[in-house]
Amino acid sequence: MTETRIDRRLAKLKAEGRPALVTYFMGGDPDYETSLSIMKALPGAGSDIIELGMPFSDPMADGPAIQAAGLRALKGGQTLKKTLQMATSFREDDDETPIVMMGYYNPIYIYGVERFLTDAKAAGIDGLIIVDLPPEMDAELCIPALKAGINFIRMVTRNGDDARLRHSLANASGFVYCVSTNGTTGLTAPDPSQVSAFAERLRSITPLPICIGFGIKTRGDVITFGGMADGVAIGTELVRTIEGEPASAVSRVVAYVGGLTEP
Repeated sequence: MTETRIDRRLAKLKAEGRPALVTYFMGGDPDYETSLSIMKALPGAGSDIIELGMPFSDPMADGPAIQAAGLRALKGGQTLKKTLQMATSFREDDDETPIVMMGYYNPIYIYGVERFLTDAKAAGIDGLIIVDLPPEMDAELCIPALKAGINFIRMVTRNGDDARLRHSLANASGFVYCVSTNGTTGLTAPDPSQVSAFAERLRSITPLPICIGFGIKTRGDVITFGGMADGVAIGTELVRTIEGEPASAVSRVVAYVGGLTEP
């Protein structure tokens, strides 16, 4: 497939000698306009890659904070079409920051895979993380996404053996999302020694860049786990930062993300 913004951004950061900061937020939380403002503010605060959450009613891989964010978004009327519109609006001012849509397959299936990929490409989406599609179902979305020029990023855990990891990553692109803990997002602190060993395993299996996520919260976490990988992903703690008064949500996010990247 052709080079994407993700490929270019990670290559640039590797040349600079620093890991990528990947930031996740839920599209439509706490409302559409505030969420779009948060998205537009993230690159200036220090985000290198944006993960745009697609709200879904049964988010089985997510902990309580992200589940609550998804429910707030759905109650506010957020749809997959509106989430794609957020990316389109973001691209009016920023054509460089990579956007990865993250979520579950059901909304895409209902939307229609071909229609979704066409609209996602037009909206400036660079990659997908679909947590409930195993490699045995690559023909459903992964292969069509690659043909459309959109990276398909696979989440992997250390529970699988090397053969399973190779199978899981056979059609992956962009980067590998290295899950640092067992269980759902945001509930367990990662063990640096275990994560480091897993990252080394992955490097022996795939040439793709590795980004570590789940349980990353602080500037110290960014330094520790960023030193093991090509990037770190922040999700639950950023979503918690958005909770509260919508009028000040953008400033809270900017302060939090800025604190993760300041010297």
